[in-house]
Amino acid sequence: MDDLVQRLAEGNHVVAVGGPQPTLEEFRKRVEDMGYVFIKFTETRGGTDLGVRVDKGATKKDQASFEQATGIVHIEGTLTLNYVKVRCVADIDLSTLQGNGHLVVLEEVHA
Repeated sequence: MDDLVQRLAEGNHVVAVGGPQPTLEEFRKRVEDMGYVFIKFTETRGGTDLGVRVDKGATKKDQASFEQATGIVHIEGTLTLNYVKVRCVADIDLSTLQGNGHLVVLEEVHA
């Protein structure tokens, strides 16, 4: 298995909202309307910014208020990283746009 995927699948890691415009409003728009967010694992060399298709059934916003920029949003979604299908699981604090997260390996894809 890929080293990066394996490392991010072991334990929790520091994450932040990633992408070209990591703002609260952009994050809200991506979670609620677009269904596609960027989660950045900040402790890898240069950071690893992942585009995640949001699983709306597993994503939880009931402990957060985008209007007040408070609380934690629990994000879950899928992607393929280095030919490995994974689920990204992250908890993002809206006051800082940072939190912790990890990957769950679903299956390896052979090129």
